[in-house]
Amino acid sequence: MEILEFALEKERLSREYYHQLAEKADNSGLTHIFEMLVQEEDKHCHIIEQMKNNIQGELTETSVLSDAKDIFAGIKESAEKFDFNISEIDLYRQARDKEKSSRDFYLEKADQVDNPYHREIFSKLAEQEQRHYLLLDNICEFVSEPECYLENAEFVHLADYPV
Repeated sequence: MEILEFALEKERLSREYYHQLAEKADNSGLTHIFEMLVQEEDKHCHIIEQMKNNIQGELTETSVLSDAKDIFAGIKESAEKFDFNISEIDLYRQARDKEKSSRDFYLEKADQVDNPYHREIFSKLAEQEQRHYLLLDNICEFVSEPECYLENAEFVHLADYPV
């Protein structure tokens, strides 16, 4: 199915992009978050491969948001100073935009497919891509104004989103 091949390629490209961001990140917490996103994209590739092979697998729930909240809390406790350059922030914004595009793609395909199992998996993938988007949006906010973000970490940001 052409849709599945396209979806698989999108996930592979995202996985590679997060791998590159993990290698470039100067902060160990951000490196860990990007490594978690690599693992998330691996799960997406796996479920799409199963769909291509007519195997009904299960897309496991993601804990990426709750894990990221813990990482941000650790960053706050460390009181580490950050210095991000604009090109790095642009890379994070680009990753955020890719997640939005993936979410929209899966929502559209969920409406188009006739197979109920494929519809369910596409809907779940869209939900997970939305969580990735929220996480990356928080990273963008964090690297843009780390002092403000860390001051308010316990009151706003990821705490408002379901994990």
